[in-house]
This record gives sequence, C-alpha cells and structure tokens, in this order.
Amino acid sequence: MAKTTGASRSETRNQSSDVIHVPEPKLHQRAHELQPYGHVVKLPIALSQTACETSIELLNQILADTMTLRDMYKKHHWQVVGPTFQSLHLLYDAHYDKQVELVDALAERIQLLGGVSIAMAADVAEMTMVPRPPRGREELPVQLSRLLEAHEIVIVATRSAASKANELGDFGTNDVLVSDVLRTNELQVWFLAEHLIDASLVVTA
Repeated sequence: MAKTTGASRSETRNQSSDVIHVPEPKLHQRAHELQPYGHVVKLPIALSQTACETSIELLNQILADTMTLRDMYKKHHWQVVGPTFQSLHLLYDAHYDKQVELVDALAERIQLLGGVSIAMAADVAEMTMVPRPPRGREELPVQLSRLLEAHEIVIVATRSAASKANELGDFGTNDVLVSDVLRTNELQVWFLAEHLIDASLVVTA
C-alpha cells in the first residue's frame, strides 16, 4: 500500500474538519408582539400622552372607514355596468388610488404618534362604521349612493377629529385630516354626486 505523505494527510484533515453552512430560511417563527394594539409608545415629539392616545384612537377609526371606502371603490370599479361604464370605471379607479394614499398617510401618522395602526381586513370589518355592501353587483345609482354615504361618514368623523386634535395642540394630525383626508373626500363627493343629477343629454327642459 502506498504511504500517505504529510501534505496529503494534512489536506485530508482539513477537508474532513470543514463545516459547510448552507443558508436556509428559519420558518414558522412566532414571538410576543413588539407593541400590542392600543399601547402607545412615548416619542419625543412634544405632545402629551393624552394628546397622542386621543389622536391615535380617532385616526384608527377614520383609517378603518377609509380602508372600507377604498375597497368599495375597487368593488364598483370591477362591477359597474351601463352606458357610462368607461367613464365611471376610470373614475372609480382614480378615486381608489387617492384613497390608497390617504390610507398610507393615516397609518403613518398613527405610527408617528407612537401607536399601532389598524391593518388587517378582519380587524377593519369589525371597526368600520361604513355599512357593508352585498357581494353581488348593484345598479349604478346604488353604487354611487353607497359611496356618497361612506364619504359622508368619513367626512363627519374627520371634521370632529380635526377639531379635537387642534384643541390638544396636535396640529400635525389636524393638518393631515384637513389638508389630505377632508379635502380629498369633499372633492370626490362632488365628482360622484354630479352623476346622480337627472339631466338630459340631448333635450333641454
């Protein structure tokens, strides 16, 4: 039998002692929540704990209603029928995109105040004040009416929350609610409501 050289014995030892680490995902991990819903972390933003807690509660309700309104726009975007299909199909989607922006603005404001924003559909369904539409397709006037009613719910809550935030000195929340949420919803109400006016396209009164 051939004699093993020192060099070859060393190579053999190195090869046998090498440990190959293959990167694998660590699945099915669970742990306690970092921050429970409803618990507010105090951040150095020069607002009282009471102001933050109050604004967060009000914002989460508006967020839940806004997420419901957003999803209702997408439902109607898919299901709209009739002679105005193309224009409303596009309008619904444009309004949906704006509501998506509001959802993000509201959620980020909640987190900025040290809170936890509502996020999952099941939680939104439990919280929202907007009546749930049926799963099936509805007539255009009903779609518009449902959207207008949802907008009004959001507008009423937004005005009240903006006023309260102002009283508490939370001017940042007031600005988000007035400049973004309120103005966007008021504008969208105008665009929708005009479609419910019974005006002839070809004959004057």
